[in-house]
Amino acid sequence: MGFLDRLLGNDHQRAAEKYAGRESASEKAARKRRESHRRSIAKTARQAEAWEQAERRRTR
Repeated sequence: MGFLDRLLGNDHQRAAEKYAGRESASEKAARKRRESHRRSIAKTARQAEAWEQAERRRTR
């Protein structure tokens, strides 16, 4: 146990009590990364579909 833990108490326990039910900063960052990844996949899929349609029109 460090000096600050002895002086201030257990910060993990205090955070669990004070911020119970709230999203942590690391959880928020992970959620934002997942959302960004999904958006990028959807954008790529739309671009691929548009390219396919253009290619079909070109070859007909």
